[in-house]
Amino acid sequence: MTNSMSNVGRINTLMGKNFSLIDAKIIDQYQVSYVLKKDDIHRALSVLKSNGFRQLSYLSCVDWPNDHEIEMVYIVMNWDEALHIQLHARIDRDNPVMDSILPIYPGAKYYEREAHEFFGVAFPGNPDYDKQLILEGWDDIPPMRKDFDPRAYSDKKFTKRDPKENFEVTDKTSKRPRQERREERANNLRTGGKK
Repeated sequence: MTNSMSNVGRINTLMGKNFSLIDAKIIDQYQVSYVLKKDDIHRALSVLKSNGFRQLSYLSCVDWPNDHEIEMVYIVMNWDEALHIQLHARIDRDNPVMDSILPIYPGAKYYEREAHEFFGVAFPGNPDYDKQLILEGWDDIPPMRKDFDPRAYSDKKFTKRDPKENFEVTDKTSKRPRQERREERANNLRTGGKK
């Protein structure tokens, strides 16, 4: 195993030779971030996997409504080099489609389902991407989009309740004596009753 900074240099060289990088940042000796074109993501993930980045650690999105884009974020890891690579690419927010990476990282199945549910991204190539995973019966815009209004959703879905009673703690007795008795019993069990 070589040192972390030489690993970062090797990956920078590899990525620079093979891709037109929009941006590249060395975050620290264990993390590097690259911004790529959408069409380069799959090839970049394939190249990285063949260079030891066998674990997909993360896949999610960032919503940029003012730019009319959704940013895809992939993080892969190489355990031998203790190095994380972040790949970022932006897609159209009005028609958010990103080909599935299941052929490269089969474990992406549930990450893609979650990204579809929370951000509305379609993943052709993943036969289950549109099956509900967490938000059963959800019928509104994806809730992690920045234009989702939780108050409006709540007002639309749930009846308003006006609390008639003020619920406050009326028993102000200390719980300390009960805690002390429990601690004493536990101590007796540990020590066999010896002090």
